[in-house]
Amino acid sequence: MRIHLIAVGQKPPSWVAEAWREYARRMPRECAIHLTEIPAGRRHKNASVTPVVAAEGERMLGAVPRGAWIIALDERGREWDTRQLASEMTGWMREGQDVALLIGGPDGLAPACREGAHHIWSLSRLTLPHALVRIVVIEQLYRAWSLNANHPYHRD
Repeated sequence: MRIHLIAVGQKPPSWVAEAWREYARRMPRECAIHLTEIPAGRRHKNASVTPVVAAEGERMLGAVPRGAWIIALDERGREWDTRQLASEMTGWMREGQDVALLIGGPDGLAPACREGAHHIWSLSRLTLPHALVRIVVIEQLYRAWSLNANHPYHRD
C-alpha cells in the first residue's frame, strides 16, 4: 500500500519541505507516502476563482492512481481522533489498496474532489494554511502507524 498526498501548491516554505522529508523518512515501507504537487492556477484580481479551483480539482483527480481510495481533506468533513485514524490505517493496510489524500489550494478544494471522494476528513473546523496541512497530515499518519505498531512515538 502507498499513501499519495496530492496537494495544490508548489515550492512550499523550506520549513514545510524539511518537516515533510523528516516524517516521510520515518514512514515504514509498508505504508510509504508519496507527495504529488499540483501547480496552483493563476488568480487574477477581481476575477472569479471558481474556474481556477475547478481546474485544480481536475488536475488533482487526474493524479490519483487508478483504484486508489480517495480521501478529501475539508473542514466540513468528519473529524477523526488519533485512534480512529489508526483504525482507518489498519483497514487501508489490510486491503492493500493505495490511498490518495487530496489537499486543496488557497481557495479550498474543488467540489468535484469532494464529490469523487470515498471519505471527507476534517483535521479541524479551523481553516488551516494548505502548506501546514501537509505537515499535520503526515505527522498524524506517522503517529497512527506508530500507535498500530506499538512504537513509543505515540503516548496516551
